[in-house]
Amino acid sequence: MTIERSAELERYAGRLLASARRHGATDAEVSVESRLSALTRFADSEIHQSVTEDTVRVNLRYVRGRRYGMAATGRLDDAALDALVERAAANAAGTADTDDWPGLPEPGPIPEVTGAYAAATGEATPELRAATVREVIAAADAAGVGAYGSFATGTVTTAVLSSRGVRAVQTQSDAWLVTVHMSPGGGTGYAETCAVDVADVDGAALGREAAGKARAGDHAVVLDPGEYPVVLEEYAVVDLLAKLGRCGFNARAAQEGQSFAAPGLRVASDLVTVWDDGTDPAGLPSAFDHEGVGKERVSLIDRGRCAGLVHDTGTAARAGIRSTGHALPAPNPVGPLPTNMFMAPGRLSRDELVGQLDRGLLITRFYYTNPVDPKRGVVTGVTRDGVFLVEHGEIVAPVRDLRFSQSYLDVLRRVSAIGRDRKTVRGWFGGVSVLGDITVPAVLVDGFRFFG
Repeated sequence: MTIERSAELERYAGRLLASARRHGATDAEVSVESRLSALTRFADSEIHQSVTEDTVRVNLRYVRGRRYGMAATGRLDDAALDALVERAAANAAGTADTDDWPGLPEPGPIPEVTGAYAAATGEATPELRAATVREVIAAADAAGVGAYGSFATGTVTTAVLSSRGVRAVQTQSDAWLVTVHMSPGGGTGYAETCAVDVADVDGAALGREAAGKARAGDHAVVLDPGEYPVVLEEYAVVDLLAKLGRCGFNARAAQEGQSFAAPGLRVASDLVTVWDDGTDPAGLPSAFDHEGVGKERVSLIDRGRCAGLVHDTGTAARAGIRSTGHALPAPNPVGPLPTNMFMAPGRLSRDELVGQLDRGLLITRFYYTNPVDPKRGVVTGVTRDGVFLVEHGEIVAPVRDLRFSQSYLDVLRRVSAIGRDRKTVRGWFGGVSVLGDITVPAVLVDGFRFFG
């Protein structure tokens, strides 16, 4: 089925290219993305919704000289595709010449990627998702808490073709389970995972994780504002990298003077190494970006120092290099983003990290976080779903959620130990709909300031 769908999308893309050339385009690029997504929702420990959505998005970039226009549609019928070409041509005609127009990317090598698609995920049924959700709910029932959340499975087939000769097609799958458990005593717990293969999603384990946090969070105490050493669990570390990835390691932000990143600049402790690699099967692998450019592994932080940036064709042309394969779907006001980030693990278990706190906090995750000063990496937000006071290496009490405005760069600079186990979760990419992930360990940070 995936082979048939790939061939079908290629045919539509090829037809659009030919039509664009007939309408006077000197160059054209077509991206067709087909998504088959299924979702099972549950609340108060009961499944209440199961839906399936089959969508398609077609983007056409129409070029005439140094002018270009974009248009998109969610239909594949003849009338919609004809109208798409006409709108893109009209948009190009209505724009001025673009002085720094780099042209469409030339064909280049696309890496061989394994493990991007699992048939079990593509063929997952409502009954399969319900069985996994029942495991989550069973763990909640055993702990006397309520389970809420969703379990999604799906496939994405993408075809990118251009008049320059780019021809890239791939199919990916992912399974994504998120759950929040709520206790009668006021505690909440959170757990999340994503995987290419739905068989790798352990509903029982995630249910126990969230239920345990919820029960342990009952009757939380108020903690005075101030600076505390903290252990940030993986969900919190994901937010660090996602925000810094958008604000700092995005080449457009750097070229516009909005990024903190500079070659060799110290932005973290020597323990911290971060890279982006869309081809790594440990995450949700992808062979190419939305311009059909092959993914490259990019070092972002090397032992605490800025190492590189991710590029699309436009930013790469301005830098005099080739794109690293990080273009987002057009139209894209954000710029290129690292969408498959990894942080190197350390040597300590979670309990050993907590054991190093004389008096500090264990933080599950951050919520409602927003950058307020991108050049300094300052982000405001609040803790959520499990904050615990630790004394002499032992958890002694749950704590009510705390607000903060904190430089995430300062947090990375104060990392003093890193966990050996990592989790892979879906990342935040600024509201852009892309299939991406972030794989990180927990970290020990010497100081994190909260204001109440």
